[in-house]
This record gives sequence, C-alpha cells and structure tokens, in this order.
Amino acid sequence: MGAATRVLRLSALFGVLIWAFVLAPFGRHAAARAVSRGILAALGVSLVWRGPAPRPGSLLVANHVSWLDILALHTVAPVRLLAKHDVRGWPGIGALAVASGSIFVDRTRPKRLPATVAEIAAALRAGHSVAAFPEGTTFCGAESGRFRPAVFQAAVDAGAPVVPISIRYASPAAAFVGDDTLWSSVRRVAGTRGLTVTLVGAPPLHPAAGADRRSLARAAQATTGLPLGTFDLAA
Repeated sequence: MGAATRVLRLSALFGVLIWAFVLAPFGRHAAARAVSRGILAALGVSLVWRGPAPRPGSLLVANHVSWLDILALHTVAPVRLLAKHDVRGWPGIGALAVASGSIFVDRTRPKRLPATVAEIAAALRAGHSVAAFPEGTTFCGAESGRFRPAVFQAAVDAGAPVVPISIRYASPAAAFVGDDTLWSSVRRVAGTRGLTVTLVGAPPLHPAAGADRRSLARAAQATTGLPLGTFDLAA
C-alpha cells in the first residue's frame, strides 16, 4: 500500500481507539464487538466466518497467529478472552480486554493456574463463552504448537461444549511472532492490501463427565486441521 493509505489507516485506527475508551464502560460485550469491528475496518482487514454460531457458555479454542485473532473472536461472538497478563498494558487492546471481562493468566506464576481454570469454569457455568489460545503463543505458516490441556479441564468441570476454531490469514504479514513489536506489526498490517482473516468453526465437542482433558485437547486440535497450515498463501 502507498504511504498515504497507510497514514489514513493509522489515523482511523487512533480514532477508533479513542472511541474505545469512551465505549469501554458501557455494555462490555457490545462495546468490544463494535470496537473490534472498527479496528479491523480501520486497518482494511476483512473477516470471514464459516461454521455454526457458537452457543453461549461454550469454550472456544483456536490456533494463535496474531493479535488480530483477539479482535476476530470478539467480532464473531460475545466472549470473555483468556489472555496473558501483559495484554493489560497494550494500548487500546488492553483497555478493550479489561472492559470485555477478559480472564488474565500469569504464566510466571504456575501455582495460580488451578485458580484460573476454576475462574474459566465459573464463567462457563454462568453462560458466558470463553475464548482461549491453547498453544500458549503465536505461530507462523505451517508451523503450529500443541494444544495445552489445562484450559480444557474447565470445560470438563463445567460440562461446557468445546468449539474448535481454525484461524487463517491470506498473508503472513498478519503474523505476530519472534521479536516483533506491536507497533511494527500494526504498521505492517496497515500497509497490507486485501488482508483477510478466515475463521472456521467446527461442530462442538461435548465432554462427558470426568473426560480426560488431554484427550479433549488432542481431539480439538485434530478438528481444527492445524497440521494443514495456518496460512492460505494461494488466496
């Protein structure tokens, strides 16, 4: 994209972020959805959803490619996001995460993990959908990580359906990996023409009482088809 278009997109993004601070105290799920749509539109990112609509009280599990994944999930369904604790400090996105009721996990304190799992289970029992990235970090291209089983224990404890979601981008420009900074990623996305994110939702998995979380994690990952690759480079 030309420099002028990139500047216009970044200006629109800052406008949406200011709007986000105004909306944050009101109707958290509706505000999160509106702001997420606004950020994607400002950056010229198109979103495609394929699959059945997740019902409330579902655990949505997806592969992780980019910070854009967060916005995409907020756009397709009202969710509480499981996010790493440092997301709180991200400009705009951090405020959105807090306002939408995100559940934060501190990976430097593993002893807190059971309490986090219990918090997720409580949210699911209350009828709130929770979205998580069980790989624990972002991956680029055909590479993918193993779904960690801890978050699936919350679905077993709550008797909640698990909805596997595959997130794919038409260009690797969306990837947020390695030593990339948020600002450099934002500028790269703003300068990319025709960027599309496609989310494919699989039919829900219904864990039986006492189901094994490791088997559930493997089934969810297999359902997403991640070994086939994260990017549709032919698009």
